[in-house]
Amino acid sequence: MGDVEEISLPAGAGPLSIALGPDLALWYTQAGSGRIGRSTRAGVTSEFVLPTTGAGVQQIASGFDGNLWFTELAANQIGRITPAGVVTEFPLPNRGASPAGIAAGLDGNVWFTEVIGNRIGRITPSGEITEFALPTAAAQPRAITQGFDGNLWFVEQATNKVGSISFEGVITEFALLTERSSPSSIVAGLDGNLWFTQQAANQIGRITPDGVVTEFPLPTAGSQPNAIALGPDGQLWFTQLAGNRIGRITYSGAITEFALPTPGSRPSGIVIAPPGNWCLDAHVWFTERGSHKLGKLRAIAVP
Repeated sequence: MGDVEEISLPAGAGPLSIALGPDLALWYTQAGSGRIGRSTRAGVTSEFVLPTTGAGVQQIASGFDGNLWFTELAANQIGRITPAGVVTEFPLPNRGASPAGIAAGLDGNVWFTEVIGNRIGRITPSGEITEFALPTAAAQPRAITQGFDGNLWFVEQATNKVGSISFEGVITEFALLTERSSPSSIVAGLDGNLWFTQQAANQIGRITPDGVVTEFPLPTAGSQPNAIALGPDGQLWFTQLAGNRIGRITYSGAITEFALPTPGSRPSGIVIAPPGNWCLDAHVWFTERGSHKLGKLRAIAVP
């Protein structure tokens, strides 16, 4: 465990978010070029130009409809791309909402956050949008994920909270222990809890479905943990923007870090992808925004 491979992308690509597609390829957003990228697990890449120039594409996620969905922060739109590369864009009802995080919900819809609009949005596979206002003003909701408790969970970067929203739109918010910790990404763990990164506090946080928060400091100071994902070994894996590392945290809070070979790579998004035998040869894939690369790290799973 720990072998890192890198795949170079065109200069200026600025790969940001990454997701495993229904075709089992890796799909990623290119914030620097306004394109959606696709890579096979063997490293063969292709790109799809978005219809809207300067869309400011951000996060991407697989939907249960067989397509991938992504946010366009600058264009104020939600995008959908088929595995064949056909793109459709859906403008949001309110101007200047700035959609950022996105995740598939178990209700069959796709849910997203609105950083400036201060709302959680829901879009059906056919493009019908509903929005739910947050109780706390100027919260700056960022990442969102489906929890095992049936709710969607999200982080509020500006107000230092983690929130949950039911399929009916009922919102609950929980304050974090460390002030100004800047939570940025969140994922559901196999322990039934939600795990999130705290960029400014240099910590990984854990919150139970009833709101009990625990925080775990990282070994490397100032590493800025960013995205977090469930790994092939069942543990949590995360990127370190400033630390130039990929981190792993167990459910008991034990942290291991893996240095990247390219200096200043600024690893951003992260996702699990099995290139062959799921249990014996699975990888964690991630984006390197600073070096315009994709990376993959071999992580032996426990059968």
